[in-house]
Amino acid sequence: MDIKVTSLSFQEGGTIPQKYTCDGEDISPPLAWSSAPEGTKSFALISDDPDAPMGTWVHWVIFNIPANVAELHEHIPPESILKNGAKQGMNDFRRIGYGGPCPPGGTHRYFFKLYALDTEIDIVVGASKQELLRAMEGHILDEGQLMGTYAR
Repeated sequence: MDIKVTSLSFQEGGTIPQKYTCDGEDISPPLAWSSAPEGTKSFALISDDPDAPMGTWVHWVIFNIPANVAELHEHIPPESILKNGAKQGMNDFRRIGYGGPCPPGGTHRYFFKLYALDTEIDIVVGASKQELLRAMEGHILDEGQLMGTYAR
């Protein structure tokens, strides 16, 4: 993983501020990345919680982020297709866009995984994490991640 994913709101392994959780405004945090490989045609991002009691819980699926984009600003709207052409999938809250950390108890880890792809993904808006992962097979040039924690 050579892509470096960062946030102005929390450090790797640090606490995700309440503002970005179900206990706050439940808006997406700002994310930025660098060192995308040559040949990148688009990016995809999956955010999930592997510590959820029922198995990994998906918080955000977004794909076809243009190759010339190197950040997602705070509070990405819950729209199927964003102004820059990126498309959002369905999270496990059964909503399009971002759904913040909302653990039933204890401390959970939240991964923001960014993928550099050699193509744009041809799947419908509202696609699931699994549909995106299948569509990305054979097209991942590089990846990176940022992990934050949240406790209730």
